[in-house]
Amino acid sequence: MSAGAAPAAPAELLPAVQAFVDHLRVERRLAARTLAMYTEALLRLQASAQADGVALPQASPLHLRAWVGQLRLRGLAPRSIAIALAAWRGLYRWWGRQGLVAASPVEGLRPPKAPKPLPKALAVEQAMALADHPGADADPLLQGRANTPALAARDAAILELLYGSGLRVAELLGLDVAAHTDAAGWVDLPDGTAHVLGKGSKRRSVPVGTAALAALQAWLALRPQLAAAGEMALFVSQRGTRLVPNQLRARLKAQALRAGLPTHVHPHMLRHSFASHLLQSSGDLRAVQELLGHASISTTQVYTKLDFQHLAKVYDAAHPRAKRR
Repeated sequence: MSAGAAPAAPAELLPAVQAFVDHLRVERRLAARTLAMYTEALLRLQASAQADGVALPQASPLHLRAWVGQLRLRGLAPRSIAIALAAWRGLYRWWGRQGLVAASPVEGLRPPKAPKPLPKALAVEQAMALADHPGADADPLLQGRANTPALAARDAAILELLYGSGLRVAELLGLDVAAHTDAAGWVDLPDGTAHVLGKGSKRRSVPVGTAALAALQAWLALRPQLAAAGEMALFVSQRGTRLVPNQLRARLKAQALRAGLPTHVHPHMLRHSFASHLLQSSGDLRAVQELLGHASISTTQVYTKLDFQHLAKVYDAAHPRAKRR
C-alpha cells in the first residue's frame, strides 16, 4: 500500500474501542454530532493499525505519528485532524484509567495549525431588515400551504429569539411550550426569560427582549393551528411535530433572500450577530460570555476581533487620512 493510500475502514469498532464510545455517550453525554465524528476518527485509527498489523494497545508514539501523517497525506483539513487526535487521545487516556495501557502514545502529538476564520455576522442594518421583513403570509413569492399566517408568526418568533437572545439552534428547537419535569427548555413569558439546555447539558437563563416576547405571543395565539394534539414543542412544523434543524435553516435562508440580504444567512449567523452587536454596544465581554453560555472567555474573545473589524471599516470610510492616494 502506498504512503498516501487510505486503508480500508473496518465495518465496526473493536469491543474495547466501542466501550469507550459507549462511555462518551452514556457518562460524558457527548452530543450526537460529536459522537459521530469521534466514531469516524476511531474507525480511521483502527484501519491504520490493522493495515500495519499493530494491536492498538501496543501502538507506540512512532505509530501514532505515522498515522497522523497519513491523515495529512489524504488531505484531511487541520480541524479534522485535530478532532481525530482528540478522539485518539481520549481513547488512550481512558484505556490508561482502565489499566489497558501503561502510557498514552498520543501525548505530545499536535495537529497542524489552521487559520481561525472569524465568525460571520450580519451588519446591524441587515439584521434589522431581516427582522422587519414581512412574514410568509404577506409574501407573494410563497404559494400554497407554506403561505400561512401561522408559519409567518412562527418564523418571526424564531428569528427574534435567535437574534434577540443568541440561542443555538439545538437550544431553540429544544424549547417546550411550557415548563415541565422533562423539558429541555422553555420561555417564561411573564419573567421575560428563556431557560435552555446548552452544550455539555449545562442549563442557563437568558433574557428575552420586548420584540421577541411580542413575536412569541403572536405565535402562541396561532400555534394550535399547526401543533398536533399533545405536542409539547414550542416550535412545530407543518406536520404538527417538533421543528428540525434542516427545516429551520431552509425557512431562514428563504426569508433572508426575500428580505434582499446579499449573503447566505444561517441560524448560527444570527447568534454571531447577537454577540457582535451586543459587544459593540456594551463592551462587556464577560456579560456576552454568560449570555452565550461559553465555558471559556477565550471562545468569546473572537467577537472582539469582529468588533475591531467593524471599527476599522468605519475608520476607512470616514477618516480623511485613512484612504491612500
